[in-house]
Amino acid sequence: MSTYLATDRLTLRPFTADEADLLIELDSDPAVMRFLSGGEPTPPEIVREGHLPSILAGYERWDGRFGLFAARETESGAFVGWFCLRPERDGPLDEVELGYRLRQDAWGKGYATEVAAALVDKAFSELDVQVVWGATMSLNRASQKVMEKVDMTVTETLATPDDMLAVEGSELGGFRYEITKEQWEGRQVGSR
Repeated sequence: MSTYLATDRLTLRPFTADEADLLIELDSDPAVMRFLSGGEPTPPEIVREGHLPSILAGYERWDGRFGLFAARETESGAFVGWFCLRPERDGPLDEVELGYRLRQDAWGKGYATEVAAALVDKAFSELDVQVVWGATMSLNRASQKVMEKVDMTVTETLATPDDMLAVEGSELGGFRYEITKEQWEGRQVGSR
């Protein structure tokens, strides 16, 4: 399977049709799902019949340029979670979401920041993207820190979606973070 992106420690590649168990295991950890479902696991049949087919269809829809990708440690091959860089289903191709979900044993190692920075760079330098955005709950400080480390800033506060009202802190809503190509280019010049 082809590599979508490689960083110093991780390799991202498309999921395959036989990898549902990786997603099921990831989504069964209450700590991983804390700010997504209040800790409730995603039912395996939803992953097998809904999520994974949608992920696979995304590779075709966007000709492999965008999607949700399996992340593995390059050295050991261990699955650590996933990252996404993708437009909304019917949205413009130059405005993409950055997202990530990592196994608990991969937390605190800098993986999210390492890959998020590489994806932002790829979006602006190779994929003709103008805006990279991400959304997170108000209480999810770890996710906010990742976006801030890759120079994304809050552009608006968000109401909690109806399907997430049982999540801890749902009454506080969330934030949309963004970085534009112009901002990214300015930071590239400033870092030389």
